[in-house]
Amino acid sequence: MLGDIALLFVCLLGGESVHRLAGVPLPGSIIGMVLLFGWLALVRRSRPGLSSATTWLTGHLSVMFVPSAVGLVNEGPILSRYGLALAVATAVSTVLTSVVTVLVFRWTLARVSERGERHA
Repeated sequence: MLGDIALLFVCLLGGESVHRLAGVPLPGSIIGMVLLFGWLALVRRSRPGLSSATTWLTGHLSVMFVPSAVGLVNEGPILSRYGLALAVATAVSTVLTSVVTVLVFRWTLARVSERGERHA
C-alpha cells in the first residue's frame, strides 16, 4: 500500500511541477490525475493496493477538507466581494450537472434495455 500511496504522491508532485514550471493553466492536481491515468493506461496490471489506498484516503476525506476550509477563511476579502456570484455559479453548475447526469443515465438505460430486447 505504501508504494501505491507513493505513486499517488509522485503523480501529484509531477502535476504540480508541470503546472509551476511550464505555466500550464490547469491545477497541478488535475495534471497529476492525468499523469496517473496515463500511468495506469500504460502499466496494465492489477492494482489492488491502489484500490485499498484510495479506499483508505476516501474514508478519511473529511480530514482533507480542513486545509481547504482554512484557505477559504484566509480569502475573506475576496469572498466578501465575489462570494454571492461564486455561490450562484456553484448552485447552477450543480443543478446542470445533475440534470445532464440524469439525462445520460436515462438514455443509457433505454439503450441497454433496447439492446436486451433485441437479443431476447
